[in-house]
Amino acid sequence: MPLDVSQLPLVGGHPALDLVNTLERGGGESPHDFLSDSSALLRWSARLGVLSDAEADQVGQAWRDDAAAAHAGLAAVRDVREGLHLVMLATITDAAGGTAGDPVAAGAALVALHQRWAGAAARARFVLDSSRVRLTYGTVPAMVVPDRIAEAARDVMLTADLTRVRRCPVPEGGCGWLFLDQSRSGSRRWCRMADCGNAVKARRLTERRRAARAPRS
Repeated sequence: MPLDVSQLPLVGGHPALDLVNTLERGGGESPHDFLSDSSALLRWSARLGVLSDAEADQVGQAWRDDAAAAHAGLAAVRDVREGLHLVMLATITDAAGGTAGDPVAAGAALVALHQRWAGAAARARFVLDSSRVRLTYGTVPAMVVPDRIAEAARDVMLTADLTRVRRCPVPEGGCGWLFLDQSRSGSRRWCRMADCGNAVKARRLTERRRAARAPRS
């Protein structure tokens, strides 16, 4: 039984990459979407700190009052998730020296992500906070979550070291989640060694032992 979104490990190193990891991408025919509905999205957003508790209450009320707005918010976040996934794959070098993604698809995704961010920026406002001015995204309750997710996507694309983006290796038994490799050596391979890394090692050990016990012809 799949984990609930409140139990989903946060391994991305950035909220935007943790968003990408809310859809299973390990190669199965029916990938599980942890953002199954607007309620799951709200819980995930609060857990990641995208929303404060008070804001989560406001957004929840706005979405209960307007089911169409809730559906639109969820659809917008899923669109950002898919677009960001395409862009990040295009930054990852595969074993053959090419990219793990499609540069053409990534280019189209960048256009769509810019449109999402531009809409969020249009709803943002300057706020005087003590002795500084900051730009606050999410001034319309029904759009707080998609607007802040769009800003998180912009942030990871413009400020993160994209040469450090990794994908937990599916061909070797990994889950396909994305993460920022923040290790000193830059050699991290698994989303979490305690999960995929150890599981793959244990499976390989079992296979070697089975092969060693097999009768020889």
